[in-house]
Amino acid sequence: MSDLVTLSKSGTVAIVEINNPPVNALGQAVRKGLLDAVKQAEADPEVTAIVIIGAGRTFPAGADIKEFGRPMEDPHLPDVIDQIENCAKPVVAALHGTALGGGFEIALGSHYRIALSDTRVGLPEIHLGLIPGAGGTQRVPRLCGAEMALGIMLKGTPISAQAANAAGLIDCIVESDLLDAALTYASQLTQVRRTRDETRGLTDEPAYRAALAAAENMANKRMRGQIAPLQIIACVKATLEQTFDEGRLYERDCFFDCLASEQSKGMIHAFFAERASAKVPEAGRAQPRPLNNLGVVGGGTMGAGITVAALNSGLPVTMIERDDDSLKRGRANVEKVYDRLLAKGRITHDHKASVMALYTGSTDYADLCDADMVIEAVFERLDVKREVFTQLDKVMKPSAVFASNTSYIDIDHISSATGRPNQVLGLHFFSPANIMKLLEIVVPKGVADDVVATGFALAKRLGKVPVRSGNSAGFIGNRILGKYGMCAAHMMEDGATPYEIDAAIYAFGYPMGIHAMYDLAGLDIGWDNRKSAAPTRNPAERDVQISDRICEHGWFGQKTGRGFYLYPQGARIGTPDPKVLAIIEAERALKGITPRSFSYEEIMERYMAAMVNEACEVLREAVALKPSDIDVTFVQGYGFPRFRGGPMKYADGYGLGKMLDNIRAYETEDPVFWKPSPLLVDLIAAGHTFEDLN
Repeated sequence: MSDLVTLSKSGTVAIVEINNPPVNALGQAVRKGLLDAVKQAEADPEVTAIVIIGAGRTFPAGADIKEFGRPMEDPHLPDVIDQIENCAKPVVAALHGTALGGGFEIALGSHYRIALSDTRVGLPEIHLGLIPGAGGTQRVPRLCGAEMALGIMLKGTPISAQAANAAGLIDCIVESDLLDAALTYASQLTQVRRTRDETRGLTDEPAYRAALAAAENMANKRMRGQIAPLQIIACVKATLEQTFDEGRLYERDCFFDCLASEQSKGMIHAFFAERASAKVPEAGRAQPRPLNNLGVVGGGTMGAGITVAALNSGLPVTMIERDDDSLKRGRANVEKVYDRLLAKGRITHDHKASVMALYTGSTDYADLCDADMVIEAVFERLDVKREVFTQLDKVMKPSAVFASNTSYIDIDHISSATGRPNQVLGLHFFSPANIMKLLEIVVPKGVADDVVATGFALAKRLGKVPVRSGNSAGFIGNRILGKYGMCAAHMMEDGATPYEIDAAIYAFGYPMGIHAMYDLAGLDIGWDNRKSAAPTRNPAERDVQISDRICEHGWFGQKTGRGFYLYPQGARIGTPDPKVLAIIEAERALKGITPRSFSYEEIMERYMAAMVNEACEVLREAVALKPSDIDVTFVQGYGFPRFRGGPMKYADGYGLGKMLDNIRAYETEDPVFWKPSPLLVDLIAAGHTFEDLN
């Protein structure tokens, strides 16, 4: 038996305890230990029942991620669960913490389930491009029906013990003393009850089939292009139409199909990349400064979103605005978020009141004197931001951290407005800041290590996925976006309509195309940036002015009802605009361009080549520390399809040599724009991939 699994007895009840910190992951040694312990307990004539429990803070919370990408070793989890379910003595799974994935499948294979009241259970395999592979798709529907089973598996988010109990997935909930309660419960049992024999979730066939149809419709819309959701639905359907043994074999085949797919490899890559992005040199060299209260300057869309994110984490926030009217609007912007949640029944009035009790509004910078960190979130203009930092420098305590929420502006130009530039960093939140997970933490020259560490501590506190960026124009994401955005503009001027380009991007797996995204963000933002950058623009670069012509009409996207698309009566999904096509044709005629057609394949080859080529420059200049940080940035902040892993992961799979060949072919058209990155050339010459640089 493994040292990670122990077997003991309390009276006539055997206790099988899994002790593999921190989350009791189900690695090979744990699986072997669990199998042996159950066999030994069943063979003991003095044992009348068995309790399986996790040591530490949780019941097994899933597979051992160290085994991802390696051949699976015996015993396989389905075989372990078979041993548990086939046991002639009652087996009780005692759950606490999070029983997820294979851990929850062990519980489902046990005859009875008891849980602490704060336990959460679930099957999150969908987040790795996988399906439950140890009977989960067959056992859960038998207990609770298709609708709830599909919700658990397709959303991948854990549910409460109370919800699981109401659905029949858990038999008993206790408030404390889990082991004692489980021993008492087990000692009273006289017979086994196998989940594979349950039928209560299968009795209403019309409702079951309706749930399957609804799930398939949802998956085709919201999880478009992904394999695993449709495989889950097919397995749940098999539960209704096949025997348990047949359904489980079908599930196993589907599991291995998903495991071997590029989609699963991409999502597993994204999983590891997100965990690696928080590991930065500064955090290894220094401890973060105290972070007990926060200041936010600006109550607009971004300032309010940052405030909500902080309040949700339990951080008290002082919001500063320039006058009372602006402050009222700022508070209203914050309250609006909670009022929407109230209207949907997701929070109570008491919850809103408790959160808003952490909020303070003021028009006096002096009220920030005790703040541990202040985040400036005012208009994206250097002079405005420098004035804010000048005021902050006068009132903030010596140990405080200064941060600017900016999308493009050089942090060194902002920090020089203070007498302590080593305490200033950039925090590029993405809108809406209370929802979007990505946080680019911009590290300017000379900033103190503990200031950077504090930025990463804030990200963890707010539940963000942080990525370290050097101080380059546009940082990681917007710098690369600028390049592939220019590529899209070139194709549009050369003959592709914005709607064809967007359709190709959408088909690739993005939630929307780049022109729809521009409309959502507001075309005036890019217009202002282009006008500001005009004096320093390289005259040798190709200048496409179609967006400027659209903006000159006052068409700024969704907020004006018109941009690249038309948004009649406040519609959120646009329709093509013939007048935009006329503007494009006029610009082509002005430059003497004869339009040509572009296939979806060529659109995406050019689009991805521009993205990856500029990403190589971002790496070469050490703006990003590693390729996987770029992947995290684009998956979390720019809609890059997670199942493709990110642009660098995608490029490795596409073939770096093929991508370079494309770039060199395009270079004959435009040697300024399509100059190959030396890093890409060197990688190919050395026979390396981006994965080798992680």
